[in-house]
Amino acid sequence: MQKILFALSALAIVAPAAVTSAAAGPACTTEAKDKWLPEDAMKAKVAEMGYQKIKTFKVSGSCYEIYGYTKDNKKAEVYFNPVTGAVVKSEID
Repeated sequence: MQKILFALSALAIVAPAAVTSAAAGPACTTEAKDKWLPEDAMKAKVAEMGYQKIKTFKVSGSCYEIYGYTKDNKKAEVYFNPVTGAVVKSEID
């Protein structure tokens, strides 16, 4: 019985950490925020890349993240390196 209680206690400690890690986005940069492209410049770069109808533009961890559509009108969730503007991760539906 003690082994079961110990196992359940360990699971209660480890499980929330695993969920938090899985829900977190990618690591896009280690640069300080003063090195990041200004949001307006990044929004312009995102538009130049063909992303449109941007419903959400936000800072997510060390990334800029958008929810919008591609030029082919497919749903897009994209994480960008905020220093270079490069795509780090994208999910296109």
